Amino acid sequence: MGDTDPDFGPFGLPLFDGPEARSLARVGVIDIGSNSVRFVVFDGAARSPAYYFNEKILCGLGAGFAETGRLNPEGRVRALSALKRFAVLAREMDVTPMLTVATAAVRDAEDGPDFRAEVLSHTGLEIRVLDGAEEARLSAQGVLLGWPGAEGLICDIGGSSMELAVLLGGGGVGTRRTSDLAPLKLMGLKGGKKAVRKHIKEKVAELVAEFPESPKRLFLVGGSWRAIARIDMARRDYPLRVLHEYRMTPKAIMNTITHIHEVDLDAIRSETGTSSERMRLVPMASLVLKELVRQIKPKEVAISSYGIREGLLYDQMSDALRHRDPLIEAARHAEASSARHPGFGRALYRFVEPLFSGARPHKKRLVRAACLLHDVSWRAHPDYRAEVCFDNATRANLGGLTHGERIYLGLALLHRYKSNRAGTGFNADLLSLLSDDRVQEAEILGRAMRFGAMFATANPIDHGKLKLRPKKRELILTLTSEEGRDLFGEVAKSRFESLANAMGVEPIVNGARSLSR
Repeated sequence: MGDTDPDFGPFGLPLFDGPEARSLARVGVIDIGSNSVRFVVFDGAARSPAYYFNEKILCGLGAGFAETGRLNPEGRVRALSALKRFAVLAREMDVTPMLTVATAAVRDAEDGPDFRAEVLSHTGLEIRVLDGAEEARLSAQGVLLGWPGAEGLICDIGGSSMELAVLLGGGGVGTRRTSDLAPLKLMGLKGGKKAVRKHIKEKVAELVAEFPESPKRLFLVGGSWRAIARIDMARRDYPLRVLHEYRMTPKAIMNTITHIHEVDLDAIRSETGTSSERMRLVPMASLVLKELVRQIKPKEVAISSYGIREGLLYDQMSDALRHRDPLIEAARHAEASSARHPGFGRALYRFVEPLFSGARPHKKRLVRAACLLHDVSWRAHPDYRAEVCFDNATRANLGGLTHGERIYLGLALLHRYKSNRAGTGFNADLLSLLSDDRVQEAEILGRAMRFGAMFATANPIDHGKLKLRPKKRELILTLTSEEGRDLFGEVAKSRFESLANAMGVEPIVNGARSLSR
């Protein structure tokens, strides 16, 4: 398949250059929930969108609903004030399209229609009220934004409702259900803790009956679940504090829920950086999660930072863009906007690929992503470039990456600029997320990119080719042009030997000129 073929795998024509993707360059979403009101502006041209603007106000619109059936009066005032601000910001940023949605609190409240009319009158924002099934679908689509083709069960908890939806694989969403198993609703129940626990158990049993197959993975969406995940991270002293794709076992969740009900919540709040408004909901949410895990029996639980808002963006995407790999598309977008030589990442991949020719596709995609990202942090100070590369990879808003893969990618990019980790401030505890073999692979990839980027700045494969003979323990560089022989100077030779040393093989160069005087 030729270089110009638009379907050349993940190196096909970048969709963010097309008109359909450019139309997603400023997509605004206002999400009016039972607990918070949030305004997000996505730069959605790439498959992994960037958050161009992101602001949240915890208004508590659904507080007290169980007793009054109406929106919280104070919450209404705060929400309207926030929405006035968001409407002005959207106009100033020329956001198109601008999507405004509301969920359970506005949907169920007696004065919900009056609130919508008030918002329209003061801001010009027309609120679309989502029913429970639509809310579940959008949450599921948000998960698909980060995990294309994901299979399992998603559970999105808000302040006043909780939704479940089946991810069928291949981008499909199956059975969807909604319930009142949410903290603000549960807080209004009479009868004390015993009555609350009984209600949760019965309602979860009703829901589980609609989803008879135990999913391999349960995806958790929503602020209360993320708060519990932060507590789990702190309890376990987990080294990478990135919530998206954070995974927990059922046993770990049970231990963390016990921990939540045994320790001082103010101490947990301070340790995890959780707001007091959010922490107030955590104990009740933890009881729901405990019963869900008991009855659903997932093998693994994963946190998704993507939900309804991201699901609305997914709705705007073309089918072609939805099926692109979010990691590769985001890496290509970063290269196009930030690298010194956009397009060189593909050439670098072709040069180093013989070292990974036997790797499985999921490993090769990381090699591709690393090559695309190898130079996007070049403006960082040279003394700190290696650690900036690592931090950018491990903490970037990238979908389609496990935590182990983030560390792998970060290590490769660190070693692209520095042969060893000494003096970089690298947290060695992060290596616990990778096997020793994977750590070595990442270092080899980094040194390979370091050599390839030094050897030639246009198309290294035009001047030399790499070949690995693992049985003979040889790494062979064959220089194929006069320019290649000129390019293979002292620094290039040193980096080639450093690569071979990391691989534990003998460096052999065919066609080189003597470097001696």
